Amino acid sequence: MAQAYWQNFGKYQYARNHWWKHAAWGAAGGWVAGTSGESPTSYDYGEGIYYEDEQVYMNGKPVASAEEYYQQASDLATSAPTAQATETEWLPLGVFAVSRDQATDSNVLLQLAVDKDGVIAGTYCNTTTGIARPVRGRVDKKTQRAAWAFSDGKNTDVIMETGLFNLTQDQAEALVHFGREKTQQVLMVRLDEPKNDQSAKEGGK
Repeated sequence: MAQAYWQNFGKYQYARNHWWKHAAWGAAGGWVAGTSGESPTSYDYGEGIYYEDEQVYMNGKPVASAEEYYQQASDLATSAPTAQATETEWLPLGVFAVSRDQATDSNVLLQLAVDKDGVIAGTYCNTTTGIARPVRGRVDKKTQRAAWAFSDGKNTDVIMETGLFNLTQDQAEALVHFGREKTQQVLMVRLDEPKNDQSAKEGGK
Protein backbone atom coordinates (compact mmCIF):
# COMPACT_ATOMS: atom_id res chain seq x y z
CA MET A 1 0.00 0.00 0.00
CA ALA A 2 2.82 2.40 0.78
CA GLN A 3 4.28 1.84 -2.67
CA ALA A 4 0.94 2.52 -4.35
CA TYR A 5 0.57 5.71 -2.34
CA TRP A 6 4.10 6.82 -3.10
CA GLN A 7 3.52 6.56 -6.82
CA ASN A 8 0.87 9.29 -6.52
CA PHE A 9 2.96 11.79 -4.55
CA GLY A 10 6.38 12.88 -5.64
CA LYS A 11 7.60 16.32 -4.58
CA TYR A 12 8.99 15.61 -1.14
CA GLN A 13 11.05 12.51 -0.61
CA TYR A 14 9.60 11.53 2.73
CA ALA A 15 10.17 8.07 4.11
CA ARG A 16 7.16 5.87 3.49
CA ASN A 17 6.40 5.65 7.20
CA HIS A 18 5.76 9.41 7.08
CA TRP A 19 2.27 8.68 5.74
CA TRP A 20 1.33 6.69 8.85
CA LYS A 21 1.58 9.87 10.92
CA HIS A 22 -1.55 11.81 11.75
CA ALA A 23 -2.49 15.36 12.60
CA ALA A 24 -4.39 16.67 15.62
CA TRP A 25 -7.19 19.16 14.99
CA GLY A 26 -4.96 22.14 15.74
CA ALA A 27 -2.53 21.08 13.03
CA ALA A 28 -5.15 20.09 10.45
CA GLY A 29 -7.32 23.14 11.07
CA GLY A 30 -4.32 25.43 10.77
CA TRP A 31 -3.03 23.63 7.68
CA VAL A 32 -6.17 23.87 5.55
CA ALA A 33 -6.62 27.50 4.51
CA GLY A 34 -9.94 28.92 5.67
CA THR A 35 -10.51 26.61 8.63
CA SER A 36 -7.90 28.09 11.00
CA GLY A 37 -9.52 29.34 14.17
CA GLU A 38 -12.81 27.60 13.45
CA SER A 39 -14.33 25.33 16.08
CA PRO A 40 -14.16 21.69 15.01
CA THR A 41 -17.37 20.15 13.69
CA SER A 42 -17.90 16.48 14.51
CA TYR A 43 -19.92 14.49 11.99
CA ASP A 44 -21.88 12.01 14.11
CA TYR A 45 -23.56 9.66 11.63
CA GLY A 46 -26.46 7.66 12.96
CA GLU A 47 -27.33 10.08 15.77
CA GLY A 48 -26.43 13.66 14.89
CA ILE A 49 -26.84 12.99 11.16
CA TYR A 50 -29.41 10.41 10.11
CA TYR A 51 -31.83 9.41 7.35
CA GLU A 52 -35.59 9.26 7.83
CA ASP A 53 -38.27 9.01 5.14
CA GLU A 54 -35.89 9.93 2.31
CA GLN A 55 -34.78 13.01 4.25
CA VAL A 56 -31.45 13.73 5.91
CA TYR A 57 -31.53 15.30 9.35
CA MET A 58 -28.76 17.05 11.25
CA ASN A 59 -29.28 17.58 14.96
CA GLY A 60 -32.98 16.97 14.51
CA LYS A 61 -33.47 19.43 11.64
CA PRO A 62 -33.99 18.48 7.97
CA VAL A 63 -31.07 19.67 5.84
CA ALA A 64 -31.56 17.93 2.48
CA SER A 65 -33.34 15.12 0.72
CA ALA A 66 -31.41 11.85 0.51
CA GLU A 67 -30.75 12.48 -3.18
CA GLU A 68 -29.59 16.05 -2.55
CA TYR A 69 -27.27 14.92 0.25
CA TYR A 70 -25.69 12.34 -2.03
CA GLN A 71 -25.27 14.92 -4.79
CA GLN A 72 -23.58 17.32 -2.38
CA ALA A 73 -21.08 14.62 -1.42
CA SER A 74 -20.50 13.70 -5.07
CA ASP A 75 -19.98 17.32 -6.11
CA LEU A 76 -17.53 17.84 -3.25
CA ALA A 77 -15.58 14.66 -3.98
CA THR A 78 -15.25 15.46 -7.67
CA SER A 79 -14.41 19.14 -7.23
CA ALA A 80 -10.73 18.46 -6.47
CA PRO A 81 -8.42 19.69 -9.25
CA THR A 82 -6.22 17.36 -11.25
CA ALA A 83 -3.32 16.05 -9.17
CA GLN A 84 -0.19 18.18 -9.24
CA ALA A 85 2.11 16.06 -7.12
CA THR A 86 5.22 18.05 -7.97
CA GLU A 87 3.64 21.29 -6.77
CA THR A 88 1.81 20.20 -3.62
CA GLU A 89 2.64 19.77 0.05
CA TRP A 90 0.61 17.11 1.86
CA LEU A 91 -0.23 16.78 5.55
CA PRO A 92 -0.68 13.09 6.44
CA LEU A 93 -3.93 12.17 8.16
CA GLY A 94 -2.84 8.59 8.75
CA VAL A 95 -3.94 5.08 7.87
CA PHE A 96 -7.35 3.73 8.85
CA ALA A 97 -9.01 0.33 8.88
CA VAL A 98 -12.58 0.66 7.59
CA SER A 99 -15.15 -1.70 9.11
CA ARG A 100 -18.86 -2.18 8.46
CA ASP A 101 -21.73 -3.39 10.61
CA GLN A 102 -19.70 -3.29 13.83
CA ALA A 103 -17.22 -5.84 12.47
CA THR A 104 -14.18 -6.39 14.68
CA ASP A 105 -11.78 -6.88 11.78
CA SER A 106 -11.37 -5.35 8.34
CA ASN A 107 -9.62 -6.07 5.06
CA VAL A 108 -10.02 -2.47 3.87
CA LEU A 109 -7.35 0.12 4.61
CA LEU A 110 -7.50 3.78 3.74
CA GLN A 111 -4.52 6.12 3.74
CA LEU A 112 -5.26 9.84 3.50
CA ALA A 113 -3.50 13.20 3.31
CA VAL A 114 -4.73 16.77 2.80
CA ASP A 115 -3.14 19.77 1.10
CA LYS A 116 -3.41 23.41 2.17
CA ASP A 117 -6.34 24.04 -0.16
CA GLY A 118 -8.36 21.22 1.38
CA VAL A 119 -7.78 18.67 -1.37
CA ILE A 120 -7.77 15.11 0.00
CA ALA A 121 -5.82 12.31 -1.66
CA GLY A 122 -4.57 8.89 -0.76
CA THR A 123 -4.89 5.17 -1.32
CA TYR A 124 -7.58 2.56 -0.76
CA CYS A 125 -6.23 -0.97 -0.26
CA ASN A 126 -8.01 -4.30 -0.02
CA THR A 127 -5.63 -6.56 1.89
CA THR A 128 -7.46 -9.72 0.78
CA THR A 129 -7.16 -9.08 -2.95
CA GLY A 130 -4.00 -6.97 -2.77
CA ILE A 131 -5.67 -4.31 -4.92
CA ALA A 132 -4.74 -0.69 -4.23
CA ARG A 133 -6.58 2.26 -5.80
CA PRO A 134 -6.10 6.04 -5.59
CA VAL A 135 -8.74 8.24 -4.00
CA ARG A 136 -9.24 11.98 -4.26
CA GLY A 137 -11.67 14.55 -2.89
CA ARG A 138 -12.00 17.80 -1.01
CA VAL A 139 -12.89 19.44 2.30
CA ASP A 140 -15.70 22.00 2.29
CA LYS A 141 -14.03 24.76 4.30
CA LYS A 142 -17.33 26.24 5.45
CA THR A 143 -18.90 23.05 6.80
CA GLN A 144 -15.69 20.99 7.30
CA ARG A 145 -17.43 18.13 5.50
CA ALA A 146 -14.94 15.98 3.59
CA ALA A 147 -15.79 13.65 0.72
CA TRP A 148 -13.69 11.56 -1.62
CA ALA A 149 -14.04 8.95 -4.36
CA PHE A 150 -11.91 6.61 -6.43
CA SER A 151 -9.86 8.68 -8.87
CA ASP A 152 -9.03 5.92 -11.37
CA GLY A 153 -12.26 6.32 -13.32
CA LYS A 154 -13.98 3.23 -11.88
CA ASN A 155 -16.91 3.00 -9.44
CA THR A 156 -17.33 6.76 -9.68
CA ASP A 157 -20.74 6.62 -7.96
CA VAL A 158 -19.17 5.35 -4.70
CA ILE A 159 -18.51 8.32 -2.41
CA MET A 160 -17.13 8.28 1.13
CA GLU A 161 -17.57 11.17 3.53
CA THR A 162 -16.86 12.32 7.07
CA GLY A 163 -15.68 15.52 8.76
CA LEU A 164 -12.14 16.91 8.79
CA PHE A 165 -12.25 16.83 12.60
CA ASN A 166 -13.28 13.16 12.49
CA LEU A 167 -10.12 12.44 10.49
CA THR A 168 -7.98 13.75 13.35
CA GLN A 169 -9.47 11.24 15.80
CA ASP A 170 -8.40 7.66 16.54
CA GLN A 171 -11.89 6.45 15.62
CA ALA A 172 -13.99 8.25 13.03
CA GLU A 173 -17.56 7.66 11.99
CA ALA A 174 -18.03 7.93 8.24
CA LEU A 175 -20.64 7.33 5.58
CA VAL A 176 -20.31 5.47 2.28
CA HIS A 177 -22.72 6.27 -0.55
CA PHE A 178 -23.20 3.47 -3.07
CA GLY A 179 -24.81 5.68 -5.65
CA ARG A 180 -28.02 7.56 -4.88
CA GLU A 181 -29.96 4.62 -3.53
CA LYS A 182 -27.85 3.15 -0.76
CA THR A 183 -25.72 4.44 2.10
CA GLN A 184 -23.86 2.60 4.81
CA GLN A 185 -22.35 3.85 8.03
CA VAL A 186 -18.78 2.69 8.66
CA LEU A 187 -16.14 3.12 11.33
CA MET A 188 -12.62 4.26 10.51
CA VAL A 189 -10.09 3.10 13.11
CA ARG A 190 -6.61 4.58 13.06
CA LEU A 191 -3.75 2.10 12.74
CA ASP A 192 -0.28 2.41 14.20
CA GLU A 193 2.71 2.01 11.93
CA PRO A 194 3.62 -1.71 11.71
CA LYS A 195 6.68 -2.26 13.90
CA ASN A 196 7.93 -5.29 11.97
CA ASP A 197 7.19 -4.08 8.43
CA GLN A 198 10.58 -2.90 7.25
CA SER A 199 9.21 -1.91 3.86
CA ALA A 200 7.06 0.71 5.54
CA LYS A 201 10.17 2.19 7.14
CA GLU A 202 12.24 2.54 4.02
CA GLY A 203 12.59 5.84 2.20
CA GLY A 204 10.80 6.43 -1.06
CA LYS A 205 12.54 4.59 -3.87
